Amino acid sequence: MSQRVIISTNLESEIAEALAECEHDKIFVLTDETTAVKCWPVVKNYFSLKDAKVITIGATDTHKDLDTMVHVWKSLGEGGASRHSCMINLGGGMVTDLGGFAAATFKRGINFINIPTTLLSMVDASVGGKTGINFGGLKNEIGCFQAASDVIISTRFLATLPITELKSGYAEMLKHGMLSSRDEFIKLTGYDFQNADAEHLLQLLKTSVLVKERIVKEDPHEQGIRRALNLGHTVGHAFESKALHDGKPIAHGYAVAWGLVAEMVLSHQILKFPTEDLHRLAEFVYANYGAYHITCDHYDELLHLMH
Repeated sequence: MSQRVIISTNLESEIAEALAECEHDKIFVLTDETTAVKCWPVVKNYFSLKDAKVITIGATDTHKDLDTMVHVWKSLGEGGASRHSCMINLGGGMVTDLGGFAAATFKRGINFINIPTTLLSMVDASVGGKTGINFGGLKNEIGCFQAASDVIISTRFLATLPITELKSGYAEMLKHGMLSSRDEFIKLTGYDFQNADAEHLLQLLKTSVLVKERIVKEDPHEQGIRRALNLGHTVGHAFESKALHDGKPIAHGYAVAWGLVAEMVLSHQILKFPTEDLHRLAEFVYANYGAYHITCDHYDELLHLMH
């Protein structure tokens, strides 16, 4: 599962180069209703994209479903896509997950490029080849492993994000830091969102992407060490699924942040994860993400979702 991860310094030339190396008769760009307005205008006048056909889907995780997938497949077919076409997924994790799965299955697989536009998709969803949709009320229930040929990460899209989106992505960086070293964990829990420094965030982002790349290369299909990337997600996905069932969706990164705390409490009890670091994590998460309010009446439902 080979893919190039490019930290962009010249977005126009890097898209042109990626497309030149990606066999294509036609180019399709998948956006959601938000990135169609905020992100597509950034790149639509690039010469390499002058003939691209845009497919737009609904925004947010509530549209990461089979109906949306069918819409994308139909749009590709009606747009004359062949097995030699290429799709660019321009958006957050929902777009890269669903778009990657659509590309992996249309005509038994067409090439695709990910251009993540949220911090969350830059550090997590767009890298590593996991694609899929929600199904039956469960997160990412249907999907496959299929890597984008290129992932082009450009921080110019970060300026379009509200603080809640930055925090959502940052939770995955926090997870990568915990899987990397205590020094990295300390750095990440020292970040001040109230005085956000874009250059500092970029350096943390580069390190975070490298952690995920290293683990994915070692174990592309999650047979061993890659399972570590699920840290925070067993509990976090249960929170997300419950919130979806309740009709009150929560951001993925917030759920992961809360899941990290819950799982580190278990780690402390069973494996002696240091008290000092548990407190440091819990204080950082509570200060920046608040808490997901549950009572013991919800335990059975959450345990069922975790299983």
